[in-house]
Amino acid sequence: MTGSTETKAAARPWRVADAAALYHLDAWGAGYFDVNARGHVVVRPDQRADREIDLLEVVDGLKARDFAAPVVIRFSDIIAHRLKQLHDAFDRAIAEHDYGNRYVAAFPIKVNQQRLVVDAVWHGGSDFGFGLEVGSKPELLVALATMEGAGTRPIVCNGFKDASYIEMVILAAKLGRLIIPVIENYAELGLILKYAEKYGVRPHIGVRVKLGTEGVGHWGGSSGQKSKFGLFVSEILEVVRELRERGMLDCLKLVHCHAGSQLADIRRVKDVVNELAQVYGELKALGAGLEYLNIGGGLGVDYDGSGLVSGSSMNYTLAEYARDVVYRVASVCNARGIPHPVIISESGRAIAAHHSVLVFNALGSSRIDRGTNVDLLAGRDEAGLPQPVRDLAETLRELGGGRYTESWHDAQQAREQALQLFNLGYLDLESRGLAEKLYWAIGARIRDLCGGMDLLPEDLAGVEAMLSDIYFCNLSVFQSLPDSWAIGQLFPVMPVHRLDEPPTRQAVIADLTCDSDGKIDRFVANRVVAPTLPLHELVAGQEYYLAAFLVGAYQETLGDLHNLFGDTHVVHVRWSEKGGWWLEEALKGDTAQSVLGYMQYDADDVYPRFARDCERAVSDGRLTVAESQQLKRYYEAELNGYTYFET
Repeated sequence: MTGSTETKAAARPWRVADAAALYHLDAWGAGYFDVNARGHVVVRPDQRADREIDLLEVVDGLKARDFAAPVVIRFSDIIAHRLKQLHDAFDRAIAEHDYGNRYVAAFPIKVNQQRLVVDAVWHGGSDFGFGLEVGSKPELLVALATMEGAGTRPIVCNGFKDASYIEMVILAAKLGRLIIPVIENYAELGLILKYAEKYGVRPHIGVRVKLGTEGVGHWGGSSGQKSKFGLFVSEILEVVRELRERGMLDCLKLVHCHAGSQLADIRRVKDVVNELAQVYGELKALGAGLEYLNIGGGLGVDYDGSGLVSGSSMNYTLAEYARDVVYRVASVCNARGIPHPVIISESGRAIAAHHSVLVFNALGSSRIDRGTNVDLLAGRDEAGLPQPVRDLAETLRELGGGRYTESWHDAQQAREQALQLFNLGYLDLESRGLAEKLYWAIGARIRDLCGGMDLLPEDLAGVEAMLSDIYFCNLSVFQSLPDSWAIGQLFPVMPVHRLDEPPTRQAVIADLTCDSDGKIDRFVANRVVAPTLPLHELVAGQEYYLAAFLVGAYQETLGDLHNLFGDTHVVHVRWSEKGGWWLEEALKGDTAQSVLGYMQYDADDVYPRFARDCERAVSDGRLTVAESQQLKRYYEAELNGYTYFET
């Protein structure tokens, strides 16, 4: 509660370390984020304390370059570091378990299809032979262009495939690419065989298995027997039979599964890998030319830092994940006396999530408890007030002595009675307003008196949320944080600066859209989900910046145009060896004209329509010529302006 922050501040001076602890930065930051002595969030692209970038300096530098908030800031060096961590974790596990082959990551382009992100993954994985995974024809086009001349780095082709898709895959194999079409439904086998024969190619073929082991969490339905993609074991045996009859069983190179995204429980990972390895071993015994075992995605990201089995965390580390995968594949292969396969994973979320930060500014706030610290009954004839209002006044006056829960119960009942009287026509509007203010004043007093408690009584737990401020912020949740709205995904949110002073307000965040769901009211706390976020008092004339972290996976590609708020500005920032940072590339966000174009509105049509209306108003005497010109200039400027507020 707010009172607890003030109590700690009174006990000793506030320190920036207190801010890091308050926002649980060490828990979810994974070594990439910290707070410096100036109270600013810093980014450490390779987790080194001597190589950090001041996030507020970046924001100010971008503003000077006409890239005002909201803006997505991507740190490409973090992608490179994540790829190295993935490689190193598996490399250590391979050495520990005497594994006779290697590990390869295949980045799923669907996680973040932006060109600069895919390029960063491609270049960052070059030393490790990492590849790409595609799930559609447009993504295949991206991969084929990106992987120019990279014959040994895999392209794994998932998703539904039509004839032209498969024909392009077969022809691409003649370029010398290691391209593997994965059979998702049995009909695709016929197309692969047809074009392989037509072009004289012996393709690398993969099959996706519908495992008996089911996933858990938000994406649990994407695995198991009811999953959208993959073949049942009986169908895979038919694939084996047909390939054998054609003398092409050696072309079956890869077995694949998808256990779901953001797997929270390591036990489920172990079950999936073990079952897939058994399928691999059985198919190898049947004579398949298998060389690759693809465990799919699922490697989690600890969004809330709790280390618990939840949709926003997981109960294992990257090192444990790698050891379990390698150990279980090796155990199955050793028991059967077969060579160890190349292990492939599609850990896109774990690669991309940390590298993007969404920075936005607060435009204003609304405070329920404003004015509750004054004498609300001054100048009033208390005896003439309706009974519920008098009861609220008495509760406020006698509040104390530790009977906070009892007082809160009394206040709730009196407020309900006041509302009932108003609805029946026995309470005037002014008396209802006074009842509300007294009720809020009681809540604020209880909040402050209970601020030092380590554990609040259950009935008082909602007081803080009831009294929370609303900070109106310059973003669209639907565009930039769609998973927060759609599936309740937790993203760490905190101020970018002023962390050298204690926050004194508790707030929820409301976006610019007119939709009531356009808000953030679930925040990272100490192994729980908090209904409010500690923030600083807004100061007139000063920008207040906040940021949502770990937004590099899926958020940009899933965003929509609710209320026609378009893509934000996007910049790529890199660490400079000379110290500080440099701007690698910057992309302007959508203008109003561009988002109108997405909806089939032509600026060459809408502006003349508006201009004619202005001229009619001039003719009718409703506008002066100067006013008409001013209005048309404003309209034209907004057509070419950012869809968000530019302060």
